[in-house]
Amino acid sequence: MDEHRTHTRIAHMVYFSLHDASPQARARLIAAAHELLSAHDGVLHFSVGTLAEGLTRPVNVRDFEVSLHVIFEHMAAHDRYQADPRHLRFMAENRPNWKAVRVFDSIFTP
Repeated sequence: MDEHRTHTRIAHMVYFSLHDASPQARARLIAAAHELLSAHDGVLHFSVGTLAEGLTRPVNVRDFEVSLHVIFEHMAAHDRYQADPRHLRFMAENRPNWKAVRVFDSIFTP
């Protein structure tokens, strides 16, 4: 495996806009993320939460309700996560309420 796939940290940020953006729907998505997306091998950081309502500066993007933040030890861990049955289940069970999903993946530089 090349150096990039085994030693480069990957930040995987996902922003969900929901058809039903009620507090209950947000809580269900967050609970599903905790159940199915946390504790994968190679995950250095996992967090999920909601839009910070009080931050309304002109530079703040506000067109989402829930955000997911996962830092992977390397690309190989990211690739395993993407194919993992728990990740696939999360997508299948929650996709009907997704109005839009934006994924921002970036490589950490030393």
